[in-house]
Amino acid sequence: MAFRRALKRLLQEFPNQNSRSYATEGRQLVTMIPGDGIGPEISQAVKDIFSAAGAPVDWEDVDVTPVKGPDGNFRLPPKIFESMDRTKVGLKGPLATPIGKGHQSLNLALRKAFSLYANVRPCKSIEGYKTAYSDVDLVTIRENTEGEYSGIEHVIVDGVVQSIKKITEEASMRVAEYAFSYARDNNRDTVTAVHKANIMKMTDGLFLKCCRHVAEQNKDIKFKEMYLDTVCLNMVQDPTQFDVLVMPNLYGDILSDLCAGLIGGLGVTPSGNIGQDGAIFESVHGTAPDIAGEDKANPTALLLSAVMMLRYMGLGQYARRIETSCFDVIREGRFLTGDLGGSSKCSEFTGEICRKVQEIE
Repeated sequence: MAFRRALKRLLQEFPNQNSRSYATEGRQLVTMIPGDGIGPEISQAVKDIFSAAGAPVDWEDVDVTPVKGPDGNFRLPPKIFESMDRTKVGLKGPLATPIGKGHQSLNLALRKAFSLYANVRPCKSIEGYKTAYSDVDLVTIRENTEGEYSGIEHVIVDGVVQSIKKITEEASMRVAEYAFSYARDNNRDTVTAVHKANIMKMTDGLFLKCCRHVAEQNKDIKFKEMYLDTVCLNMVQDPTQFDVLVMPNLYGDILSDLCAGLIGGLGVTPSGNIGQDGAIFESVHGTAPDIAGEDKANPTALLLSAVMMLRYMGLGQYARRIETSCFDVIREGRFLTGDLGGSSKCSEFTGEICRKVQEIE
């Protein structure tokens, strides 16, 4: 198991760490990574709303500030591995990567450490939050472990560097199978493979070959294949023509943010990272240090990511109540944070959602 291997390795490097576990009957334990900047505020907002909804979830807060290992390199602390090994499910606020040699992106480190191979981002227009588009309803599924983000870079000669794009059959098949499974489980009828196999014939060619193979095994789901640049062009012209899109890592990083922009930005866009042994759901916006501690943050993205988490955990009833309450508050427009066009505090927005969620049966 990926979690157990990683935990064993980390505990060998930091042998004095002690693990602790607990369980409450009828409830599920979730790893909470509050994050940096506004992270603790929006994480607390989610906790308050879950409590108001009576969601059977207990939280285990974990600080993922990097620790220096025996070799001098900074790594994720052992506690995150211990916690995820117990819970298999995490919710993560925004993280800031420390500046300096030896520090890697904490978000990337988490995805690699737990083999979170599929990044899933539903993008759906929110009634009451006006954007240039009013009927967006699509999902991007991004291969999350390789591609240009494999970290294989080197200097060939002075002034010339090379970055290697790694595409494997195993990872491509895995994310393609997930995309078709997601479409079926969520009553969606079309999966579009996004690629540039006309230029990168071997790498993207392999990815596309795998998608075609999986499509042959899932005839009940329509399958399309489109070039990345064509998708971007068509997306801003008419996003309603798209349903579920699956793509390699870099393309997914770019296109998922473009799609988020269609519905108002990263502040209202949920995200989940799915692995074979577990999942981490997250808000993908920044840490906003300029407003941290001022009760101005918008918790919507993290809350909707937590709604995704509830559905993943089989707690759909609570997910529906919380999501409905959140959308009702935004639609009514009386308790909106500044980025949503209002002047309410984070606590006021959260409080109104708590009030509404208790009214829904």
